[in-house]
Amino acid sequence: MKNKTIWTIPVMAVIFLLAIAPIAEAHVTVHPSESSTNAYEKYTVRIPVEKDAHTTKVELEVPDGINLISVQPMEDWDYQLKKDDNDMITSVTWTAADKGIGPNEFIEFPFIAANPSEPGEFSWKAYQTYDDGSVVEWNGAPDADEPASVTKVVKGDAVSPHGNNTAGTDTAHETADDQQTSGSGTSSWLPVILSVVAILLALISLFRKRA
Repeated sequence: MKNKTIWTIPVMAVIFLLAIAPIAEAHVTVHPSESSTNAYEKYTVRIPVEKDAHTTKVELEVPDGINLISVQPMEDWDYQLKKDDNDMITSVTWTAADKGIGPNEFIEFPFIAANPSEPGEFSWKAYQTYDDGSVVEWNGAPDADEPASVTKVVKGDAVSPHGNNTAGTDTAHETADDQQTSGSGTSSWLPVILSVVAILLALISLFRKRA
């Protein structure tokens, strides 16, 4: 019985650690998470499916201070813009023309927005609707279970005309964002890897003593 307990505890610990790591990263997020003042930024909202159901609609609220300019059309998805009295876009709602995206899938919706002239942090509130009727509200604080994605706008160059925004600029932002995403993924898995190594070393030490 004692030998069974020795094996059960570390095995269950490894399973638990591996299970919770991917869940912690599965949020609706807007990329890049950092941009510069006065920039015409290409943003992308990333929507993963966390349930055994299809996501059929996503609403994204535009933070005050950021001016959404244009939305990239997506195959099999329609979109609707909501505007205020000043003709400023306050939200975008994407609706699936078919069944949407299913379990273990994700989708990204690109759009272009003009950043403010002053630095700050801007929260993107999102509402994810599933075909079972449930709605996940991604509008909480950063440490909440359902946090709103945040973009940090830092001091940058003076505003550039639309014609001067080249593909190279967009590529640089996307590359930096990919590197950040990759780094974040590595950081989230590091504690898991260290825990597994520690458990294996403990088991090796235990069997050496028994031998």
